[in-house]
Amino acid sequence: MNFGSLPSVAAAAVPVDGFVLDVREDDEWAAGHVEGALHIPMSDFVARFGEFTEAAEDGRKVHVMCRAGGRSAQVTQYLVQQGIDAVNIDGGMQAWEGAGRPMVAESTEPAFVL
Repeated sequence: MNFGSLPSVAAAAVPVDGFVLDVREDDEWAAGHVEGALHIPMSDFVARFGEFTEAAEDGRKVHVMCRAGGRSAQVTQYLVQQGIDAVNIDGGMQAWEGAGRPMVAESTEPAFVL
């Protein structure tokens, strides 16, 4: 797939109160994620699209996240085709962690990118 014209944003530039959609799998999410993000794995995304539309506020930009940016690029492309204001987070959670952005985990262990 060619994502050359896909809207994207650097992890460091995502607003603190930005709407983040995390499309990684459950084990990746549990290891570490953005607090307040909506988690719908890419493998379930089309089937669970209704959950996304319920959570998405009208007109609010959606920042799509995965581990490195590939899966989120595919979901971003799908959302843009649906007329949704979506951007891919360049470099995904790896870039988020690299930028020193906060993460939380499902356990008491420190959050990390799986």
